[in-house]
This record gives sequence, structure tokens and C-alpha cells, in this order.
Amino acid sequence: MAKKPKHKPFPASNKIPHAAQDPSRAKVPRSIAVTSFHHLRPSWRVANMEMVEPFGWHGVDGATLQYIRGRLAHFETMTWAEILVRAKKQNHSIKVSDICSAAQQRLEVLSLVLEDVVSLRLSARERVYGYLENGVLIVLWWDPDHQICPSLKD
Repeated sequence: MAKKPKHKPFPASNKIPHAAQDPSRAKVPRSIAVTSFHHLRPSWRVANMEMVEPFGWHGVDGATLQYIRGRLAHFETMTWAEILVRAKKQNHSIKVSDICSAAQQRLEVLSLVLEDVVSLRLSARERVYGYLENGVLIVLWWDPDHQICPSLKD
């Protein structure tokens, strides 16, 4: 013996759904391609390294340069996510408005219009600064005394 259904079947209807307005056919759905470099290991461009005061590389001696090279090589063993997200207390982006006026003036002289710069911490006071372009750090400055963006703790 067949069981009766618990609900009533929908009766055939002559109803046709209507919209309050017709959707615009001129609108085309768009999405912005999200390309993240956070899964990549860092790479560097050194052509724009500053060789003038106040944060130039011209005064770096051989031993210090070897030290910097070693620290940057260590960063190359990590991804940008590990550098800038997991270790964001040490390595992070800084709004250009938050860096010292001398650094802001150098950006103007270089005709660089940036929202932020990236600070990589090499030691308690030493920093390398640059800006990211498609996952590549364009290296600008050497800041051995943490002057570009002094810590509030100093």
C-alpha cells in the first residue's frame, strides 16, 4: 500500500514572476585580479639604492656590507608572509607620513609618490628601507641608527 505524501503538490499556476525593474544590461560584472606575492620568497633590486646623505649606502664599510648581505640572505629563506605578517613587529610597512621629514624630502627629490615604505629590521637599531613592487623590494636606504622612523621606546 502506497503512503500518501505529507504535503500537497503545487497546483499548476499561471503566475509568472516579475521584477520591479529590468536589470540594466549595461552593467558587466567585474572582478579585480588579486595577485598576492605573500607566498613568494623576497627578491631585491639595488639600482635605486641611495648613495647620498642622510641614509645612503656610500658610508657602509666592507664588514657591515657582509653583515647586511647575510641578513638579507636570511630573509630569502622565508616568504613575504613570514617576513611581513608573522614578524610584523620587526618588519613592516610604514606610512610615508610617519617617516622623518628628511626621508620624505628624499622621496620628493626622487619623484617617488608612495603610500608606504617597507622597513626590514636587521638588528635592534639597523634597518633597510625600500618599497615593494610586485613582490620585489626596491632597496632605497640604509638606516643604521633607526632614524627614518624612530621607535617611541627610544
